[in-house]
Amino acid sequence: MKIGKKNIHKLNDYLWEIPASFRPQYMHVPARILASEILLDEIMEDRSLIQLVNVASLPGIKGASMVMPDVHEGYGFPIGGVAATAYPDGAISPGGIGYDINCGVRLMLSPLQRFEVTDRLEELSKEMYAQIPSGMGKGGNLVLSDRQMREVLKEGAAWAVAQGYGQKEDLAFMESHGKLDMADPRLVSERAKKRGKDQLGTIGSGNHFVEVDYVDEIFDTAIANAFGLEKGQVVILIHTGSRGLGHQVATDNIKTLMAAMEKYGIKIPDRELACVPFNSEEGQNYFKAMCAAANYAWCNREVISWEARQAWKNVFGTRGGNLKLMYDVAHNIAKLENHTLNGESAMMIVHRKGATRAFGPGFSELPEAYREAGQPVIIPGSMGTCSYVLAGTAKSMEITFGSCCHGAGRRLSRTAAKKQVNAPVLKEELRSRGIYVEAGSFKGIAEEAPVAYKDVNEVVETVHASGIAKKVAKLRPMAVVKG
Repeated sequence: MKIGKKNIHKLNDYLWEIPASFRPQYMHVPARILASEILLDEIMEDRSLIQLVNVASLPGIKGASMVMPDVHEGYGFPIGGVAATAYPDGAISPGGIGYDINCGVRLMLSPLQRFEVTDRLEELSKEMYAQIPSGMGKGGNLVLSDRQMREVLKEGAAWAVAQGYGQKEDLAFMESHGKLDMADPRLVSERAKKRGKDQLGTIGSGNHFVEVDYVDEIFDTAIANAFGLEKGQVVILIHTGSRGLGHQVATDNIKTLMAAMEKYGIKIPDRELACVPFNSEEGQNYFKAMCAAANYAWCNREVISWEARQAWKNVFGTRGGNLKLMYDVAHNIAKLENHTLNGESAMMIVHRKGATRAFGPGFSELPEAYREAGQPVIIPGSMGTCSYVLAGTAKSMEITFGSCCHGAGRRLSRTAAKKQVNAPVLKEELRSRGIYVEAGSFKGIAEEAPVAYKDVNEVVETVHASGIAKKVAKLRPMAVVKG
């Protein structure tokens, strides 16, 4: 199957469609791409659109299969993909969530300005690296007993708060308050629990990081004020997920679902899209295990926040004040949500893989201070460019099932990046620009070099111009801790 420009219909400057007639034997709905024409040309260089067309074959899919402008090829689903299926018997697909269940980002706000930390940046980056374990398979200082593991999987971020590894007020500023109620620890395998036993409070490797940024630009003063952002302010950005535990939950259930599809008469064009009805035994087992892994991820980010606060205090003492959580969002998750389609409201199973929830003003889950502004959307760029804070809009609810992009999106594979990038040279170049990088290996720096990513400015401008999220603030990096 090959997809060319002739197969893609332009709906408007930022929305494109491959009609269901392109592959009528499989596609139940059209496939839609949210992108500028510049980004669309980049997207067509890998298999993202083929994967998007395949997603349109999921049983019970509603509206359209969709991708955001940061899309790139993934396992089954493209990364940057969104798919909503009918509740209760539409498909649930682990490929639509990904291996790093509830990979997500959180932003913490400091009371200090950029000029107040510049002369301590190197010290701060080294202290962050010392306090926050990072790297492939790296364990942390917490080793959970079996009972504690069950509690983490059930309670999420609230467990960290109860144990003194977090702040109670943080819970109101997390998507789903840092906990999914349908989590069932009994459905998480012993192997998954073993992998996660000592990984709480760790960022891992790959594109995960803890970053010290400053607010470089404000685009919407009213919303920035509501979020607590001001120009020149120093902030901490954290990006990681459920570590080895979430990866094992995905691995276990993909095997199970592949074997179960024949029982339900499901035929799909790509076995990586393995799926079953949501209300089947296998579907419920996966979803409840996914919820448990999501809770582990929220707890992980809360413990990392505690470590970041310790590092901050060690460097700045009392004058550094408290690091306040602005918000925490997931971008690899499935949620049960009400959405309106063709004038009718219905519960749906919304898969977001490399996509962020971007609900508009009035959403009841939001803290009262944010309710008129819309849900905060945090978009990390690469370690040498910039990141953004946006706010969700009512239009996202109309055209993307309340979803937005999740980052810049890769344009080079990790292997290709390593071939192109001289990591020691890059590290020194970043330092000359005032960006301190602490990493476990030069390999990790090369793989995550700015050249490996799309232009985050173009991605965010596309999202802003399309109306699904508003630009609020731009962040610039000053120090980065990577695995």
